[in-house]
Amino acid sequence: IEARPQEAGRHVLVRHGPDGRITEVLPPSFSARTRVHEYGGAAATVAGDTACFSHFPDQRLYLQSGNGAPQPLTPEGLRYADGRIDGARRRWIGVREDHRDPAREAVNTIVLLDLDDAPGPGTVLVQGDDFYAAPRLSPDGRRLAWLAWRHPHMPWTESQLWVGDLDGAAVKNARQVAGDAAGGESVFQPEWSPDGVLHFVSDRSGW
Repeated sequence: IEARPQEAGRHVLVRHGPDGRITEVLPPSFSARTRVHEYGGAAATVAGDTACFSHFPDQRLYLQSGNGAPQPLTPEGLRYADGRIDGARRRWIGVREDHRDPAREAVNTIVLLDLDDAPGPGTVLVQGDDFYAAPRLSPDGRRLAWLAWRHPHMPWTESQLWVGDLDGAAVKNARQVAGDAAGGESVFQPEWSPDGVLHFVSDRSGW
């Protein structure tokens, strides 16, 4: 994603081809930027020739395949970020922030979106904490890892890493695997290796 101050702050998804050429993926009227957590998050993800991105003006999630026009995946009033495309099952898994009730604080969850059954708000997979980030699907598609934290903490002061078994459109057997609240541990950047080992960054040692 490139930020373009000369285009009124538009954020453009670009592609670096095998021939070295750089081309824009999004049409000129679209900007890939999200307001999840107010300070943003990963606004776009790509798998093969399919891109899912959050469009800044309306915060809806859009799907773009190849050179086709972006198609909305979600309704207005919701924000999406930090997703991953599960290409084998044609779905997007990421963070959703619900602003539809002005009388309460926005509700954060991790949701699943069927890319072939849109638009819709998504099916909730994980809920209950104040904030979520970095949902990461294991290579075999059977486990989901994610970060969570609660008020009054920020993710760099105290957060937890969780893993659950992904069974269809539900997460089961969720268990905390890192992040000691008593010690103020902050966990960051979980990723699965190709052979299914979960790695993460932690400041538990003071570094």
